[in-house]
Amino acid sequence: MKSRWLKWGIHFDLEAKKLRITEINKIMAESDFWDDASKAQMIMKELTKLKSIVDEYNRLKTEYEDVATLIQIGYEENDESLLPEIEESLNKFVNDLEELRLKTLLSGEYDSYNAILTLHAGAGGTESCDWASMLLRMYQRWADKRGFSTQILDFLDGDEAGLKSVTLQVNGENAYGYLKSERGVHRLVRISPFNAAGKRQTSFVSCDVMPDIEEDLDTPIDEKDLRIDTYRSSGAGGQHVNKTSSAVRITHLPTNIVVQCQNERSQLQNKEKALKMLKTRLYLMKQQENQEKISEIRGEVKEIGWGNQIRSYVLQPYTMVKDHRTNEEVGNALGVLDGNLDPFINAYLRWNAQNKLNPKG
Repeated sequence: MKSRWLKWGIHFDLEAKKLRITEINKIMAESDFWDDASKAQMIMKELTKLKSIVDEYNRLKTEYEDVATLIQIGYEENDESLLPEIEESLNKFVNDLEELRLKTLLSGEYDSYNAILTLHAGAGGTESCDWASMLLRMYQRWADKRGFSTQILDFLDGDEAGLKSVTLQVNGENAYGYLKSERGVHRLVRISPFNAAGKRQTSFVSCDVMPDIEEDLDTPIDEKDLRIDTYRSSGAGGQHVNKTSSAVRITHLPTNIVVQCQNERSQLQNKEKALKMLKTRLYLMKQQENQEKISEIRGEVKEIGWGNQIRSYVLQPYTMVKDHRTNEEVGNALGVLDGNLDPFINAYLRWNAQNKLNPKG
């Protein structure tokens, strides 16, 4: 591990990061620092990120030195009883180093932001609606394991079971950077509980992910380009039905982008949140001048059905989850559905970074 450790020490360029931290501290000490609140917040965010990397690297340096010391003591005293402790410490160091390495791949402009994830049931009817609710739980469980918070912004129940659509906000460091790997069509193969004949059935759900951009975006929107509909919001399974039409759906007619929100307490708050989501989508489209860039941020718009899936989840006749972009496979499908998504997310980050280095490969 020593060569990998030294290599990544150079890659992190700690000295440059420390110099930048010093520069930012000087900037923050200036009397007019908070005159431009938006700029100040961006600088504070950069400082937090830099300090996080430096602190994590220093913590890993201590871990590395502790393992090296244990190994040295074991050799000097010929003490085999230290082997379990050495193995445990080394495994922790390797995992922590890999985690930090992956964080360096999250260098996109929006990677550090919170994420807004939307699921739409596709081909498969009730089965697909149930599949959408299973994916919602998977992402909520993944967020819980990482210590992220989640909030359902909008949902539409299925006719018999599950969800036709749901929008989930995930709040946490690099939430968008991680979850951008999930955009695309997800395919499920299982024996359907809704089929009396007990036949295997395939169903599809599309997943779209966008960053929750915090800044007040200067994206002009003409009111005549919007169709704003209000409807009654309701709790999952039809519970806690709101007696007023506080939920808001906004359609941007020129682009046919639809955003909706029903989570806030009032119609005004739901409208503000929906407008913010719409501005984010329009801003991203405006900032990207070619389709490749648009696909990188928003995900390609594809039919929710055969041939377009990014990942398959097979529950019968065997269990396996396979990502068709990276070829990452996991046999414990139920574990993945319980939120163990990191192998796929990590494989995607490595695959994506490699593609940027070798776009033709």
